[in-house]
Amino acid sequence: MEPVTHLLFGACLSRAGLNRKTGLATLTLVLAAEAPDMDAVSYLGGSVSGLQHHRGITHSFFGAPFVAALVVAGVYGIYRLMKARGRVPRTPPNWKLLYLYAIFGCLTHILLDFSNNYGVRPFEPFSYKWHSWDIFFIVDPVVVGLLALGLVLPAFMSLISDEIGARKQQFRGRGAAIFALVCIAALAGLRDFEHRRAVNALESLSYHDEQPLHASAFPTMMNPFSWHGVVETRDFLEALPVNSGSGEVDPDNLGIQRYKPEETPVIIAAKKSRLGQVYLDWAEYPFVESSRLPGDKGYTVQFADWRFSRDAIASGRTPPLAGYVVLGPDLQVQDMRIGVRSK
Repeated sequence: MEPVTHLLFGACLSRAGLNRKTGLATLTLVLAAEAPDMDAVSYLGGSVSGLQHHRGITHSFFGAPFVAALVVAGVYGIYRLMKARGRVPRTPPNWKLLYLYAIFGCLTHILLDFSNNYGVRPFEPFSYKWHSWDIFFIVDPVVVGLLALGLVLPAFMSLISDEIGARKQQFRGRGAAIFALVCIAALAGLRDFEHRRAVNALESLSYHDEQPLHASAFPTMMNPFSWHGVVETRDFLEALPVNSGSGEVDPDNLGIQRYKPEETPVIIAAKKSRLGQVYLDWAEYPFVESSRLPGDKGYTVQFADWRFSRDAIASGRTPPLAGYVVLGPDLQVQDMRIGVRSK
């Protein structure tokens, strides 16, 4: 999920009671909850490198202890600066416990990223298979709102307490943080249940007289009963809305269907490129099509994943998280990139 959710989640974990055991707990959990995204440095090697390494080793069970160690090392550096300036936390830091907290924060990051439809590779480097739960949109306003409320509400209540002269507590906001986390767990349970209903509805139908080989339901931003369905048959892909509450699949006939392009030498050459191999390893519903460049200068082959493509295809735009390979007339790679090709 996006960084704000991870940061707020780490803060709520600390407020829920972990900050009572050791100093610097909140700092450690907030940093650790976002630290696996340090793999963003791989984009310095280009967009293909970024896709190849994004949500890789730093988002794995094997990598979590090493990422946690870097977090604790950073927190220790901050602690030394604080100490040099005479600003020592009220509760002394327990470094062994903070390391465990950091591992826990990294694991929550993996769990939250697993919950959306981009996925993670939690068993890397032993297995590079992608796994995704497909229950939360990558930006979920309800989750962000619950986390923010769990952190802000105690501060608001403390202002009221100060006004009436109530005795201040050293650790405030535990109840609100626990309530926010419990609500998110309950929401995950609801979305998981509705997700299963949506997938079952898709798999129970035939599509243009063909049975689905693979069917998935992907979350939308707000409505836990509204899903973006994708179905693959032998000959085509189809994207269509699903209402898990009513069990209806595409009641307004809004589905978009595309026949799978023929496996030509051009497409095969593009799939063998570095981008092609990385993209096809990640994409769950790849759609690869080619077009000839003007003046017989070669070919452009576009890669898209229908998990993210329905609205873009309907409007004629380039789908998000798409990529392209430019081949010369001899089918040698001339250019490749994740993103939109400049004219």
